[in-house]
Amino acid sequence: MRILTRARSWMKSRQTAQELSNLSNETLADIGLSRFDIDNVARGLRTR
Repeated sequence: MRILTRARSWMKSRQTAQELSNLSNETLADIGLSRFDIDNVARGLRTR
């Protein structure tokens, strides 16, 4: 069961990263992010 939970979490993280990567630099800046933040945000490691 833990493997499924981790797999789902990883898939959700990758989807979030992909969606953020599709945004323009200007849009990312508007929400207070840069391209360097994407992986941390997707993994839930960045706080505001």
